[in-house]
Amino acid sequence: MRSNPSDVIAAAAAPEDGGEPASGGLEIRQRGLLKRLLPQSMFGRSLLLIVTPLVLLQLIATWIFYDRHWEAVSYRFSSDVAGDIAIVIDGLRRTASTTARQRLFERTLRETDLRFSFRAGASLPPSPPFDDSILETKLRDAMISHVHRPFRIDDRSRAHWVLVDVQLPQGVLHVDVPLSRLYTPTTYIFILWMVGSSVVLLAVAALFLRNQVKSLRRLAAAAEGFGKGRPVAFTKLEGAREVRQAGAAFMQMRGRIERQIRQRTEMLAGVSHDLRTPLTRMKLALELIPDDPTTAELKSDVADMERLVNLYLDFARGEGSETPVETDLGLLLEELAATARRDGAALAVAEPPEVIVQVRPNALRRCLGNLIANARQYAGHIWLTSEAAADGVDILVDDDGPGIPPAERERVFRPFVRLDSSRNPSTGGVGLGLTIARDVARSHGGDVRLEASPHGGLRARVHLPR
Repeated sequence: MRSNPSDVIAAAAAPEDGGEPASGGLEIRQRGLLKRLLPQSMFGRSLLLIVTPLVLLQLIATWIFYDRHWEAVSYRFSSDVAGDIAIVIDGLRRTASTTARQRLFERTLRETDLRFSFRAGASLPPSPPFDDSILETKLRDAMISHVHRPFRIDDRSRAHWVLVDVQLPQGVLHVDVPLSRLYTPTTYIFILWMVGSSVVLLAVAALFLRNQVKSLRRLAAAAEGFGKGRPVAFTKLEGAREVRQAGAAFMQMRGRIERQIRQRTEMLAGVSHDLRTPLTRMKLALELIPDDPTTAELKSDVADMERLVNLYLDFARGEGSETPVETDLGLLLEELAATARRDGAALAVAEPPEVIVQVRPNALRRCLGNLIANARQYAGHIWLTSEAAADGVDILVDDDGPGIPPAERERVFRPFVRLDSSRNPSTGGVGLGLTIARDVARSHGGDVRLEASPHGGLRARVHLPR
């Protein structure tokens, strides 16, 4: 029976058989390549739900625009240019003199922005490599459709101009076509506007999503802190309706748990008083009886009863009333080592680096004290060390005793379970020491695991999260 309010949360994440729970929170296991590639956070996944349709929409719109609008407009521009060239070629058939031809070219330049020149007796130069750009493709199709004469297109020789040569019977007609006649900037303006508006909308969506996810993070942090027995100041409900409902449910759950613990603590305080009063009267009565072997046995039995009652009550009451504080782990280990040495234990403690953790000091002393006492029961030497872990710190209690078989290492954490089948207190406790130790560790959000010690005995690993 646990009375620590944080144990209710910690126990939910721990297996019932005492197996290893995830330290520092619930471990999320995902399988499959797709799940590993997807974002793990809710913010990332929500943003992905917005970005994916938006990107698909942009791609579809761009493809439709490119296939329908861009190509159609480019072909119409090219057709206009090819039609102007065809009209000039037709005018050249009715123009005999050079002066008339020049006037035709000048009038055409004013009206179409196309620069014409004629090289009599010339032939088409070799054509450059074909460029599969949409501009040259559409211009080539338009020239084939309107001019019906051999031609050459060069869009690389001069910037902002496309050079077109047409083979005529008298020579070569050279045309300088400005890009403005074949190209419209509205295409890129449309794409830039579409991409720019999408970026702005995405930024706004990310801002709103971040506010929604922040509420969930506050709720998760409050639940984790409450599970570790730390003070949680979670009173303001924010976010969407579902998030506020989850926050209200958490606050109600926290209130019910704390109310239940207060009622249990008050009941246990009354039970403690009711049990200790007759024990005290029995002790006083025995003190008034002359010493004899029977009286000595009764005094021993009363002392054992008092010790067992205190142990049961401590196990049921837990350390829920103690407030977590920032504690120097090194100093706490030194105090435990000094106490154990005064009791005659051969204990060596490795000087750990300065590690500050937020724990309930008295509860942690009880946890480690039980582990040290268990090691003293079966071993001659004890080693107490600490080491950094991925998300916290591990405290190691090693001994050189007989150890515990791997198949029994989880069973010994169950209440009132002893590997020694006898119920004689002189051969061991009542089977609550390891249970209390794990209970205290899990109330801090950690755990206690038993392993093989490099010294040949048993190692108890106490994990405490940051």
